[in-house]
Amino acid sequence: MNTSLKFDDSSITVAVVGCGGFIGSHLLKAILERTRWRVFGVDLDSYRIQEHLSNPRFDFLSADLACPDVVERVARFPIVVNLAAICTPGRYMAEAVEVIRSNYDHPRALADACAKSGSWLIHFSTSEIYGRTAIDSASLEEDSTPIVFGPVSASRWSYATAKLLTERYLAGLADLNWTVVRPFNFVGPYMDFMPGIDGEGIPRVLANFSTALVRGETLKLVNGGVAKRCFTSVHDAIDFIFCLFAHADAGVGQAFNVGNADNEVSVAELACLMRSICASIKDVPEGDVPGVEVVSGEDYYGKGYDDSLRRLPSVAKAESLLGFKAKISLKDALEESLRWFVGHYAL
Repeated sequence: MNTSLKFDDSSITVAVVGCGGFIGSHLLKAILERTRWRVFGVDLDSYRIQEHLSNPRFDFLSADLACPDVVERVARFPIVVNLAAICTPGRYMAEAVEVIRSNYDHPRALADACAKSGSWLIHFSTSEIYGRTAIDSASLEEDSTPIVFGPVSASRWSYATAKLLTERYLAGLADLNWTVVRPFNFVGPYMDFMPGIDGEGIPRVLANFSTALVRGETLKLVNGGVAKRCFTSVHDAIDFIFCLFAHADAGVGQAFNVGNADNEVSVAELACLMRSICASIKDVPEGDVPGVEVVSGEDYYGKGYDDSLRRLPSVAKAESLLGFKAKISLKDALEESLRWFVGHYAL
């Protein structure tokens, strides 16, 4: 593996699959601003990256990994970052087969091509691969935490099992230079969508709450909001990727949790924080902000819903091998996210 990835080296081109998505759009911007590298970007959607389409260092292809020709073209580049995935909870139940194809079949083909070409594949997995965790579970460690999933009848796990199988496939390819990234609830501008405006179905929890607050609707607490999550600013996530670029040898053949263990909060507590931040943004009393409503997971997401109750990452590995530690506080991350959402979707 090449250890000399210099940010001022204009000869380097990195392929970013999913460059038009939430994380991908932030990564694309950061690469163009922080380095002299070129970017070959692939996505079906470009509305988040319109400002970069005329950049001479950015080559955009409107396509996806379902096409073998696209896979072969992407794998020609020395660094490949794969962010493409179906990753919204509402689709796990309704479109389990497509979710599995998106999160296993397509990245498997890309991994095969990268193994053949010698590319370094940085593959984005998910914290959901840790499975059905209990409310009092310990911090999740990349190389030692046991994994338990729900039954096959709980199609909620279609996404996580496909992602985990992809991880195992990457690790089994002897000729592949690979790194796995396991995000823990990244949040920030451009996250997800507003149903009925620029997407359909049910997005992730922060976008759900933000949608309700913008529309003046109650915030739905699935199963009472007892589940705990660690919310991580997308800016910290991008800093992690640059630490990975800077320590390429240390990152190859490793899976990393990327999260902020200091930002743990229950979903019910998240709703309270979001209501308070919304009141501050709109300069109104908190009592004028919509309240909460408890709903069952099955009623909200559909039959086959299941959940993990706690996802607390161990972050020691990223710090010791790459020198990375998330810094942005929960309040700052949530406030930036909601301010963007309110401004973007003001109705």
